[in-house]
Amino acid sequence: MPEPVPPGALVVLTGASGFIAKHIARRLLEDGHAVRATLRSPSREAEVRAAVLPGLPPEAEGRLTFATADLTADAGWAQAMEGAQALLHTASPFPLNQPRDPEVLIRPAVEGTRRALTAAADAGVRRVVLTSSVAAIVNPGSREMRDESTWLDLEAPGVTPYYASKALAERAAWDLARDRGLRLTAINPSVVLGPLLDRQSGTSVALVQRLLRARDPLVPRLNFAAVDVRDVAAMHVRALALPATEGERVIASAGLLPMPEMARILKRAYPDRRIPTREAPDWLIRALALALPDMRTAASFLGGRDLVSNAKARRLFGMDFIPPEEALLASARSLIEQGLA
Repeated sequence: MPEPVPPGALVVLTGASGFIAKHIARRLLEDGHAVRATLRSPSREAEVRAAVLPGLPPEAEGRLTFATADLTADAGWAQAMEGAQALLHTASPFPLNQPRDPEVLIRPAVEGTRRALTAAADAGVRRVVLTSSVAAIVNPGSREMRDESTWLDLEAPGVTPYYASKALAERAAWDLARDRGLRLTAINPSVVLGPLLDRQSGTSVALVQRLLRARDPLVPRLNFAAVDVRDVAAMHVRALALPATEGERVIASAGLLPMPEMARILKRAYPDRRIPTREAPDWLIRALALALPDMRTAASFLGGRDLVSNAKARRLFGMDFIPPEEALLASARSLIEQGLA
């Protein structure tokens, strides 16, 4: 019978400089775990420490250590896994602009997942929690309610390299889990908003920054599901203590938050800012996408609604999600306090 990862266990956390990963690191330390955080470059250790340690007991600093490991190279992964009892694999590229060559995103996501999980299996680490995405579940432009039983159709219209990278990386993780006897849980977040721990924001929060800075005169009619980063972190850490989540993929989503509604909420909260609220017609976004790389991703979402069920998260994790509007305003406050908007 699978047992929970015990309190105080050493947990390897990949991609520790990321927006979600910093919140996970903080939550792990709050719960008493030892954290070995992997980074591509040791030069970012001070940044991670400064983000996750404030407000924690002084002894937490001694439970946070670092290892250097890159998704694209074998060096360092074996050492990173030594003595660990669990792996939380969050590292994966997520650019706002999609590359011309899809392999720029797909290769490091898939190979990095295989590399990290193989190193864990080789070191005897059996418990793994993977950060995936609703992009591995929902086709761009979908209008149907989706749950964890569905997978992205790689041949569907509008599938971007990012979508493909998340689906292929998650499938690689499940294949490895089956072949190497790993006890895997996949967490599939929707658009992740919420407070920043430092000046490094995720790509999703960049949407909020763009609205606050009035970068565009009109708002595209994009319909995202959203979730607070604090809830995403809580699900990753709770999974370690919940053997019932093993073998499951679980959507992390608090509900739909269309981009025009995001703009209206922000305008009400910050009436003195020139936040655009007029909606852009779909034909205009599609026309701009022909010339502007940062519009191509937006165009792929037009017409869709990220309708995803969070019933499993509520059932297995007991989640009571922070409302999307609260997550949005937390992002805005952080961006303004950090001087980023």
